[in-house]
Amino acid sequence: MAASIPPTYEDATLVLRLYELRREEKLRAAREWFRAKFFPASFEDVRAVAFGAGLENTHYRMVTTYWEMAASFVARGVLHPELFFDSGGEALFVWAKLGEFVPALRQEYQTPRLLANLERAIAMVPWTAERIRVIRSRMPGYRERAAKE
Repeated sequence: MAASIPPTYEDATLVLRLYELRREEKLRAAREWFRAKFFPASFEDVRAVAFGAGLENTHYRMVTTYWEMAASFVARGVLHPELFFDSGGEALFVWAKLGEFVPALRQEYQTPRLLANLERAIAMVPWTAERIRVIRSRMPGYRERAAKE
């Protein structure tokens, strides 16, 4: 879907439904963990969680698969790209934390399409690259505040 095509009421309805799903208790807990406790500094940090067991692995999988599913709507032309990213930056936050590790994760998992919809959706909107850069530049501050909590 070309970004020059205006969003529809159906796009808005889908964005609202995605927001409602984010409020589900278990997904909310997983998102909070990802936001406030997961700060990978290396592939090994990601690998330990992605290939691990327990609650952190569950949280990681919930967050990454939720945003991959939501991004698939954008990547497949079901949801307006700019409206999707205008309505919230959390998908960009996920990519800011994981994007640099995705090639190694794809190789390790032997899954070349791992987070491919998220990557494709981000590439569809030119200004997302700048937002991701800003998020990454703020990551040390997020990590410091989380350590104090």
